[in-house]
Amino acid sequence: MNKKQKLELTRINKEVRPRPELRILLEDPARSYHAKGRVTTTDSFDNRLIFGDNLLALKALEAEFSGNVKCVFIDPPYNTGSAFTHYDDGIEHSIWLSLIRDRLEIIRQLLSDDGSLWITIDDNEAHYLKVLCDEIFGRRNFVATCVWEKDKGGRGDADISLSHDNILVYAREKSIWSKTRNLMPRTETQLGRFKNPDSDPRGPWRQGDDGTAKSGTEKQRFPVTLPSGRVVTPPPGRYWAFSQETLVTAIAEGRAYFGIDGDRLPIIKRYLSEVRDGVAPRTWWSADEVGTNQQAKRDHLNKLLTDIEPFATPKPEGLIQRIVHIATNPGDLVLDSFAGSGTTGAVAHKMGRRWIMVELGEHCHTHIIPRLKKVIDGEDKGGITEAVGWQGGGGFRYYRLAPSLLEKDKWGNWVINHDYNAAMLAEALCKLEGFTYAPSDAVYWQHGHSTERDFVYVTTASLTHEQLQQLADEVGPDRSLLVLCTAFRARADAYPNLTVKKIPKQVLSRCEWGHDDYSSQVENLPKEPPKPGQQGLFDGED
Repeated sequence: MNKKQKLELTRINKEVRPRPELRILLEDPARSYHAKGRVTTTDSFDNRLIFGDNLLALKALEAEFSGNVKCVFIDPPYNTGSAFTHYDDGIEHSIWLSLIRDRLEIIRQLLSDDGSLWITIDDNEAHYLKVLCDEIFGRRNFVATCVWEKDKGGRGDADISLSHDNILVYAREKSIWSKTRNLMPRTETQLGRFKNPDSDPRGPWRQGDDGTAKSGTEKQRFPVTLPSGRVVTPPPGRYWAFSQETLVTAIAEGRAYFGIDGDRLPIIKRYLSEVRDGVAPRTWWSADEVGTNQQAKRDHLNKLLTDIEPFATPKPEGLIQRIVHIATNPGDLVLDSFAGSGTTGAVAHKMGRRWIMVELGEHCHTHIIPRLKKVIDGEDKGGITEAVGWQGGGGFRYYRLAPSLLEKDKWGNWVINHDYNAAMLAEALCKLEGFTYAPSDAVYWQHGHSTERDFVYVTTASLTHEQLQQLADEVGPDRSLLVLCTAFRARADAYPNLTVKKIPKQVLSRCEWGHDDYSSQVENLPKEPPKPGQQGLFDGED
């Protein structure tokens, strides 16, 4: 076995892949919420809160939003072991990674070319997750691991007190993202480095090319006559960091500084007005800059959800604000498929971004919806509200996943779910067949289209030859129609402009039907035992 093979990640059940159903989303207007009127001209009302399994929800979003999401932030379960008590350590890691992999593969498809993924994770799985993300996104698209100081305190009973989480950052296409990501505003300390001791009318400046350097591609050693009349030359082993021509030009432009008394080594000025508007983000994110879990929890308890038990470990709004600022611009789309207490949506909303959140837990109703209502009504006074001048406005639509399209009858046969009405059935089959659902008010057989001349018709009727012939005549020779029906009494190839197929037979092999929960609950996980000799995630030595 070569070195590469020894280090290869060999996850148990690595090739066991779920086949999630492509569900439709059903809006519940009673749980959707909108401001009573516009507060600004940029208010967004079509944000989405989706209640349901996040793998199914991501799959449901894929057709409509592929290539359109600018930023994905996820805070997945950290796999501390509590969710996998029935599995040994090797299987636990393997299952957790497989669960994350299935979601990341869809997330990558949803991201725009200039989009990015941000994942918070602790040291327990961070390095395994890094390898997994390298597989999915490509190592070339790894941006950085940011370190967030989540706790300013410490634990006296720990071997080494844990005070940070990691944030893995990946770009869909790093070469594009690097040109479009935003800089961080300069801090007061950074701005303070620009001075104007000589009252230069061009404003504050800082040292650009400074006097001498140890080495360079061109070692410059030449005498310089200072305004005081003193002649200086770099000492042995030192060189000017600029050429003689550069210094002459700087003196002519008034950009050279020799000290107040004109007797100091030359400095070439770099004006604040000439540097880029901000600084590159750093990988160290201190608690003082972006907040801690405890601060976020206090915000929940004291300012936000005063009558509700606060979420156990909410992310501070300052943390999400930094991510959203770096990765997006107003109007861009932000996705969080592990919504938790809803911080991502709340922050994106206040910052003028569009958002989609997915949450399966009941706290979708007990925490997220009440929180978002306060944000929309302008009653949320915590987090980043004051910093961004949030006054309220906008809204969101609440969706739930439709039930599985197919169910088994009492004889064990797959049949169309009795909860589906005609419109739901047509929309679901359009999605499964790759058609845009767009039912026509004027033409009964136009339920959707793939092109301007290719349509789909969905019916639970059993069609006769006469009915199919009538359809073929109406469609005409210049258009085509996919007909999905429960049965038909005619030759399927008798109509050149029709493709006739039976449902549910047409879709039976497409996916796993009737599977509603792909979460990390133990009862939903694969039960395949480890093969003999497998001790963990990596192959052992020969």
